Amino acid sequence: MSYLVDTHCHLIFKDFREDLDSVINNAFNSRVKAMLAISTQENEFNPLIALTKKYSNIFCSIGIHPHSAHLHSELNEEKIIKFVDNERVIGIGETGLDFYYENSEKNIQIQLFKRHINVSRETQLPIIIHTRDADKATIDILNEESKRGEFPGVIHCFTAGPELAKAALDLGFYISLSGIVTFKNAGELRETIKDIPIDRILVETDSPYLSPEPVRGGRNEPANVIHTAKFLADFYGIDKETFYQKTTDNFLQLFTKAKITNE
Repeated sequence: MSYLVDTHCHLIFKDFREDLDSVINNAFNSRVKAMLAISTQENEFNPLIALTKKYSNIFCSIGIHPHSAHLHSELNEEKIIKFVDNERVIGIGETGLDFYYENSEKNIQIQLFKRHINVSRETQLPIIIHTRDADKATIDILNEESKRGEFPGVIHCFTAGPELAKAALDLGFYISLSGIVTFKNAGELRETIKDIPIDRILVETDSPYLSPEPVRGGRNEPANVIHTAKFLADFYGIDKETFYQKTTDNFLQLFTKAKITNE
């Protein structure tokens, strides 16, 4: 039987404070074999690493969300790199550009995004990119930075247009799809992703947010990634078990540092 990986979840957010162990065990009992717990602020780095030591198949990333860029304008590459030697740190981010809310000034977001890219390039750990209402700027930065040396990456919770999808795929990036793709009003997104190669697709929850149909409206959690995976298997006309295994293989292909055990 194949299994799934929730490639993007926020396990130390306050939403899980009261029942985190139960949430994690529920995922493990729901064919979710592994989870990638994502960092958004510097004060999450150590707690995330501590969490990965408690559970063998939970990994984490190190990085700053663009919403918090203004709080970390002095964070340099060296401060990020010092954490990546930990065997459970397998990615850089989430980072990127959010021009929808613009909680941080655009220039600060861009500067910090480029610092994360530098770390990804140096370490070859995949960069995990958040982008909203910033397709052109994201494309321009990725193309510009890739000329300085290649780096692996994924566009997380993909909701962008076909231009960014093509640019990301051309760079060898992966596209991660969340519960949004199951929403009735996501027809434009589904049109954009219909031709994305299956070997470039990851699945995620972005929990505690974005619960997929048929559980939309409540708190999201890693176990729910199976609903998104089922939906996408049907959408692409692929056997569910085959699709589950392929997305897990894709995760391991991108996040080469991840070692999933059978414990």
